[in-house]
Amino acid sequence: MLEAISERLQKVFKTLRGEGHLTEKHVDDALAEIRRALLGADVALPVVKEFTTRVRERALGKEVLASLSPAQQVVKIVHEELTRLLGGEARPLKFKGFPAPLLLVGLQGTGKTTTAAKIAVFIKRTLGKHVLLVPADTQRPAARDQLEQLGSQAGMPVLDTRAWTKPADIARASLIEARRKGFEVIVFDTAGRLHVDEELMAELTELNEILKPSEVLFVADAMTGQDAVRQAEAFSARLPLSGVILTKLDGDARGGAALSVVSIAGKPIRLVGVGERLEDLELFHPDRMAARILGLGDMATFFEKAQAVVDEKRAAEMEKKLKKQGFDLDDLRDQLKQMRGGGLLEQLVDLLPGAKALKAPQVDDRKLVRFEAIISSMTASERHHPEIINGSRRKRIARGAGSTVEEVNRLLRQYGEMKRMVRRLSSGDPRRALRGMGL
Repeated sequence: MLEAISERLQKVFKTLRGEGHLTEKHVDDALAEIRRALLGADVALPVVKEFTTRVRERALGKEVLASLSPAQQVVKIVHEELTRLLGGEARPLKFKGFPAPLLLVGLQGTGKTTTAAKIAVFIKRTLGKHVLLVPADTQRPAARDQLEQLGSQAGMPVLDTRAWTKPADIARASLIEARRKGFEVIVFDTAGRLHVDEELMAELTELNEILKPSEVLFVADAMTGQDAVRQAEAFSARLPLSGVILTKLDGDARGGAALSVVSIAGKPIRLVGVGERLEDLELFHPDRMAARILGLGDMATFFEKAQAVVDEKRAAEMEKKLKKQGFDLDDLRDQLKQMRGGGLLEQLVDLLPGAKALKAPQVDDRKLVRFEAIISSMTASERHHPEIINGSRRKRIARGAGSTVEEVNRLLRQYGEMKRMVRRLSSGDPRRALRGMGL
């Protein structure tokens, strides 16, 4: 989402690095371009003024102008000030009480219900806590059905609230049910409106008094820009907001909400939605986001994402098989499935330093699907012992997969190459060798 501002800032720093030494004019010219970039990204004017003033004061200090690498010092200052602007440090969710309620609030259409399911998945995945989803949106008829579908998709329990018509009654019942069944956390999805009104605020205030939540989180659509900031201010005036969740941070908006909400609304960004999958919710790290904006990469998140897709048990089994030279076509099919979908490689490349200068690897899902179909068309014996596949077997496999003998031959040839490559890999991770297959 912040790609445009990132590109403009990187051009500024490239120009600064080309100067032998920095003068006050160099700094002012750079700050003028930074100011235009921030305003172009829909960052609030007061925030832009404060940011550029602080950067200028620090950049014109004697330590910077007299240093051996003044341009690098300026980049360091901008990174530190961007980090401060974005909230300074990550703030993990807090849980108090048993159960610990999390109250989600916001206007209609910001992705609140989907975010409720994402939070439940996030808490279960990262903390291992037992979470109960509670639909309390009695205004939108499909809200309960939507959350139940999302809960079923994620394997998360959802309280059936159809017996109650008032959110206050749902809140009391959810506390009783959670205690009775031992749920540690309740994620409470509330109703929204198209705009802030007294009826909505009165309803949310009552819920806050009943639940006494550990967190009151305002869900905002990052693509609405400064509207999201104004909405956060309005809700904060009536509710004890503990933070903001920005959805659609992976979208095409200019990004002003992320760079303004902390300063204007005075509330930290706690979590961010970075994709459509239920797993695509992350703890917000201001320093990492600042580094990505400046093209410095985000290696910490890179390794976390890479680690998340590695099944440690499966990796250990694979390494054991490789040592016995037992890597077969069933194992290859498993690796192809892991490579497919989710845009994982593209997400990972975006986190690398200088990623904008790289061409993201294009994974042809259609090719992977065809290869999977060919392997699935084989018998168990053929998958375990590919050397027995003769000409007649290749024809049968091709017919069963709706493919051609040439594609079967190519798969077997590339499988043979891959098998030789993975034997030489000390880590025993066959995914590193998929590049050898032209995937």
